[in-house]
Amino acid sequence: MERPGATTMKGNPLTLLGPELKPGDPAPDFHVVDPTLSVVDLAKTGNKVRIISVVPSLDTPVCDLQTKRFNEEAGRLSNVDILTVSMDLPFAQKRWCGAFGVENVKMLSDHRDASFGLAYGTLIKDLRIECRAIFVLDSQNIIRHVEYVKEVADHPNYEAALAAAKAAAA
Repeated sequence: MERPGATTMKGNPLTLLGPELKPGDPAPDFHVVDPTLSVVDLAKTGNKVRIISVVPSLDTPVCDLQTKRFNEEAGRLSNVDILTVSMDLPFAQKRWCGAFGVENVKMLSDHRDASFGLAYGTLIKDLRIECRAIFVLDSQNIIRHVEYVKEVADHPNYEAALAAAKAAAA
């Protein structure tokens, strides 16, 4: 499924591949790679409430700040796991986390086959990177919050995602 103009970069429209998910939808399965090169699917992310923070590349300013912000929040949240998904190679994710002391979020790479991006509708066709998005999944793998950030260079609504995660965990 193609969604032309679903996201923009510097105002230029880009096409997203995959469905536009909504709150109440069941969370689709996916296959990504963690920093140890182990394959992680939806079931392996656990049964806590999860915030999935999707970023184009950790080595860009907004992605850097978004991941650091969720790392800080993860240290204050109980019964909530925070996952960051990007197309960055696991080695690059590990290097970035080490350089900035990011230890509270779980890093997942979609570089192999774009399984996450295609299942969650975040794969930018034109660039083969993820768009910026946030998903909150409850313990039953139902999506409770979705935000596809229209402009790739804009920040997501952190407060809305955190509020949805806290509500789902309560």
